[in-house]
Amino acid sequence: MRVHLTELKEGDRLTHDTFNSYGLNVLSKGTELNAREISRLFQHQLDYVEIERRITEHPPERTIESSINPRWLPTVEPVYQEVVNGCEQLFMDAFQNGKIAEEDVVETFQPLVDNFKTERDVVSMLLLLNTKDDYTYQHSVQVGMLSYYLSSWLGYDEQQAVKVGQAGFLHDIGKSRIEAKILNKPDRLTEQEFEEIKQHTIYGNQIILKSFGQSVSAIVALEHHERIDGSGYPYRITGDKMHPVSKIVAVSDVYSAMISSRVYQKKRDLLFVLKELYRMSFAELDPFTTHTFIKHMIPNFIGKRIELVSGEYGTIVMTHPSEFFRPLIQINDQFIDLTVDRSLEVKQVFM
Repeated sequence: MRVHLTELKEGDRLTHDTFNSYGLNVLSKGTELNAREISRLFQHQLDYVEIERRITEHPPERTIESSINPRWLPTVEPVYQEVVNGCEQLFMDAFQNGKIAEEDVVETFQPLVDNFKTERDVVSMLLLLNTKDDYTYQHSVQVGMLSYYLSSWLGYDEQQAVKVGQAGFLHDIGKSRIEAKILNKPDRLTEQEFEEIKQHTIYGNQIILKSFGQSVSAIVALEHHERIDGSGYPYRITGDKMHPVSKIVAVSDVYSAMISSRVYQKKRDLLFVLKELYRMSFAELDPFTTHTFIKHMIPNFIGKRIELVSGEYGTIVMTHPSEFFRPLIQINDQFIDLTVDRSLEVKQVFM
């Protein structure tokens, strides 16, 4: 059976020799896959491998977002955590000095780009590493990486994409001026507290201007909560007045916030989150930017087990380029195109 690397489990066994893009043999036929071997496949930037068919009596219970084991990502997790720690230091510098050093931003963020820019599925893996701890810093790291990828998908060159990623990384730096008891409050914010939270956009703009002058990062810090229909903050500007990079970071910001674990919020199913982004693209988020993001995320569903609203279980075989949430699925020996059979709908995606 052909599976994506993110679907591998310890104990799986290869049925074919596995080669990388240069034709070098990575692992041989018959190799039993454990954490070490799976990590090696990730390092060689492979996508799919052939393994012996598994015998399972029940469909897996974990959703796509909770199913990747961080132990399989030994080269990812330490880099990610180091950047989270570096982000915390930047927030501390902003709080104590009112500014940050541009070279510190580059030095902190660049390792993620260097390690992950060739990985197609790293966005999913990176977001799975988050916990309920250090939400503000992890969120900043995630938004930076998502913004880097999304700008690349939109056609920005490598140098431009890195700058966009840095802007996403710094988008919430203004929260360094917000009291921790408000940022981490588990209950609903009062109107006064929410007004204070909204000030982080202005604070962030001020910090970045003081740090290294007028820049895309300063604009993004100010605009990332503005919305296309004028319903955002702090100035309720509309899409025609928003900087293009602000639109990129806005999509990345919403996505990261919705899938993250927080004291008052559990992670939500990835399919639900993408559907919510799609809904928002008709009023709040830039449609072209949002649809580009969804189009590049949806292929991660190929090969995943799903439950239909009918209660039947199947596997996603192919995704549709425009009807994102109506894939071609296989149930036993039957193939069903959900763009044709409109009576069926995916309820949940499993590992």
